[in-house]
Amino acid sequence: MSAEADGEKGVSRSLDYYGGVLMVVTGLGSIWRGLEYHMGTLTQMGAGYFPVGVGSVLALMGVSTLIGAGRLPTSTGKKSTPEWRGWSCIVLALVAFVLVGRFGGLAPATFAVTFIAAIGDRKNSFRSSLLLSIVMVAVSVVVFWWALQMQFPLFRWG
Repeated sequence: MSAEADGEKGVSRSLDYYGGVLMVVTGLGSIWRGLEYHMGTLTQMGAGYFPVGVGSVLALMGVSTLIGAGRLPTSTGKKSTPEWRGWSCIVLALVAFVLVGRFGGLAPATFAVTFIAAIGDRKNSFRSSLLLSIVMVAVSVVVFWWALQMQFPLFRWG
């Protein structure tokens, strides 16, 4: 194995540690805040049931990521540069979801957030980002608008 490949694994190891810790902290925070609400039962879920459930899964995935990071070889000292394109696209996607959702509705907001975030990954092409966005709009319409009957209009004009 080359020294460059070893360096990439070392960078990946530190990123996995950071990601795992972030997932555990976020999951535990979600559990902590979710416990402030009524939990309910499996058949009659309260407001705290979902955040506690998702927080638990997120914390367990974080622990799993941390365990996996411990199995990777140590770093050779190669530093990674920040991925500004990815970071900026994620922030722009969140801002776009809020603005487009407020003035355009669920379908355009879902398209915008998915497309902008997908473009942030250098491995995605314009075509694959477009396809992913269309599929995510279909999924969000079925899950949030039809199945859960969320009070978020599909399209809003103005």
